[in-house]
Amino acid sequence: MKIINVCGARPNFMKIAPLMHAYRRVDAIHPILVHTGQHYDDRMNRWFFDELDIPNPDINLEVGSGSHAVQTAEIMKRFEPVCLDHQPDAVLVVGDVNSTIACALVAVKLNIPAIHVEAGLRSFDRTMPEEINRLMTDAICSLLFVTEQSGLDNLRREGVPDDRVHFVGNVMIDTLNRMRAAAERSQILKTLNVAPRAYTVLTLHRPSNVDDPATFSRILDALAEIQKSRAVVFPVHPRTRANIERGAFGARIASMTGLKMVEPLGYLDFVHLLTHAACVLTDSGGIQEETTILGVPCLTLRENTERPVTITGGTNRLVGTDPSVILDGFRNALASGATPKTPPLWDGRAAERIVDVLRRWAR
Repeated sequence: MKIINVCGARPNFMKIAPLMHAYRRVDAIHPILVHTGQHYDDRMNRWFFDELDIPNPDINLEVGSGSHAVQTAEIMKRFEPVCLDHQPDAVLVVGDVNSTIACALVAVKLNIPAIHVEAGLRSFDRTMPEEINRLMTDAICSLLFVTEQSGLDNLRREGVPDDRVHFVGNVMIDTLNRMRAAAERSQILKTLNVAPRAYTVLTLHRPSNVDDPATFSRILDALAEIQKSRAVVFPVHPRTRANIERGAFGARIASMTGLKMVEPLGYLDFVHLLTHAACVLTDSGGIQEETTILGVPCLTLRENTERPVTITGGTNRLVGTDPSVILDGFRNALASGATPKTPPLWDGRAAERIVDVLRRWAR
């Protein structure tokens, strides 16, 4: 069975890596790797392929940046000839980025079955582009691989037949478990001159947080207090940096002597940084999952999450963007710590289960 596997953005790389490794152990599947080029900076791209031992893409569409409409349309335009040339038996997409929905749409319009890894997650906030991508992708895919119980519940509520849905666990955690020993050898703490548990990690990239000056300002109000008591290491997403440079926040951020703004980090350095942090502040979905496994307190700077198991069974708390709520959450997180609790099937074998289902499905 010939399967085109699609990745396009940094969060996809950690999800596609264990699948590409699992394919090596079977003869029944011939994988083709397509990189759409949605993320094209080396720090968001090449490092991850090297560190995660992802094979070089068979095809790179080199789409680049653009608005949601422009980028999605360009991916579709460039992906269709790939499907026509290779005539795959299926197209597999991961996550919830523009590449996910674009390539799934192309596949089903060509009567090629589409497969979605990380299906069923819902924030119930349709102002998030990712939520629209998730809903549309799940609606058109033939096979849906689910990471947590909420995904099963959501898909059942939406009327998806049970025979299309498979609860397999979390491929992100496959990668985390496989790479933790290598990440532990990272020297990033020495490079940044911070000690274990003596710093907080911050990541911000969602348009709702960094494109709106009023919202960004509220988050900075909380950071201004946090950085007085504990260093804040802030790997800055290109989108966030551009907004900082365009806006009026430069001088304000420069005055925060405890805030360490750094370039985006490779996967191993970043996992090491997460592992030894006292607390993590983020608006990322994947980091909510990683901190749950690492047992590190996580404060999510959003009003919702599509990954509720990280709250009910993990170390995550929703704090939104109100400075007082963020600060209360930070103090409580430092005082109470966090107890690791592994969600069901987050055992590092999700990719193996997916490949087993695909082999049976192909017969």
